[in-house]
Amino acid sequence: MSGSEGSSGHSAGDAPPVAGKKKDKAKVSRTSLILWHAHQNDAAAVRKLLEEDRSLVQARDYDNRTPLHVASLHGWIEVAKCLIEYGADVNAQDRWKNTPVADAEGAKKHNMIELLKSYGGLSYGQNGSHFEPRPVPPPLSNKCDWEIDPHELDFTNSHLIGKGSFGEIVRACWRGTPVAVKRILPSLSDDKLVIQDFRHEVNLLVKLRHPNIVQFLGAVTEKKPLMLITEYLRGGDLHQCLKGKGALSPATAVNFALDIARGMAYLHNEPNVIIHRDLKPRNVLLVNSNADHLKVGDFGLSKLIRVQNSHDIYKMTGETGSYRYMAPEVFKHRKYDKKVDVFSFAMILYEMLEGEPPLSNYEAYEAAKYVADGHRPIFRAKGYTPELKELTENCWAADTNKRPSFLEILKRLEKIKETIHLDHHWHIFT
Repeated sequence: MSGSEGSSGHSAGDAPPVAGKKKDKAKVSRTSLILWHAHQNDAAAVRKLLEEDRSLVQARDYDNRTPLHVASLHGWIEVAKCLIEYGADVNAQDRWKNTPVADAEGAKKHNMIELLKSYGGLSYGQNGSHFEPRPVPPPLSNKCDWEIDPHELDFTNSHLIGKGSFGEIVRACWRGTPVAVKRILPSLSDDKLVIQDFRHEVNLLVKLRHPNIVQFLGAVTEKKPLMLITEYLRGGDLHQCLKGKGALSPATAVNFALDIARGMAYLHNEPNVIIHRDLKPRNVLLVNSNADHLKVGDFGLSKLIRVQNSHDIYKMTGETGSYRYMAPEVFKHRKYDKKVDVFSFAMILYEMLEGEPPLSNYEAYEAAKYVADGHRPIFRAKGYTPELKELTENCWAADTNKRPSFLEILKRLEKIKETIHLDHHWHIFT
């Protein structure tokens, strides 16, 4: 080996330094190109670059902005669609922690906002990195008739109901009445995103009034810790109920399903549709120990904080059980709508009749993956009428267009209830 060859420090299979520098320079150039074409609304040029090198979809500029940030800021829909098609992260954050949705919102690009959110885009940051950062205002600073003085809350004999990454839910008393209090951890009370999501949840609950929706009573927003107060339901949740009782009779399961469907039909009422996204037995509460009335609860969006994509939403709170009830389109990080709740409803209906969680022999994540691959739980219980089985299958259909609305589900459940009732009386007299 000659001295010049030895001094290079490279084996015969390694690229020489000059070639390596050229390669790096070419990469930098292509990164600049895709950002430039995204800025110029040249979808064809963007697509050509991505066909040659898919990794460019995650290119970053000096402010850590991706091509999707650039397209979102300017409202270039076709460019954004192309980038998403090639796997762009809709919740990538730039140096200001802004997502593409935040940029689109700051620039008031409404069509872009709708597109990004349909793919799981979330709004984090300062409402667009081209704006001066603004402090998040305190939660609902205007005095409201539902603002509760924290001194009115008595935690003397309180007990823990549930706990998550961002707070806890405890049973307490308010003016002599048992209530459920969701407390944000003091260490997070100054977190801008926590405050933002707390405000969202309060704003949402204030508007909800239905016999099958957990009733909002008030909130503590002017002092710390931030607290949200709802009615306390003594019967616990459906998960605990099924764990203790096992499979329900068809009549009881249908009655429970009717209560859940009534609450969900209310939430899905257009034009102000609310997608629950985390419908599962733990979030369905029994009014009392007689279990004769159910309510849908837990509308807290704190589970969305700092999520990188919609696939991770359920990982955030550590509630991996949510995977078990997750619609395949959510798991696959695809566009989804209110029909994701219909899918979750089917899994709950299945669990009520079977007496155990769907695909209980799988870990929660693996169960979601199995379902996303096109499989469904096997019917084993004897409690299914043909109509109940058909309804369950329709609700968990892979094609979201084939899933019925909750209004249709209610009509079908009412008919099934009549059939079960008539069948019950027929057997009494035979």
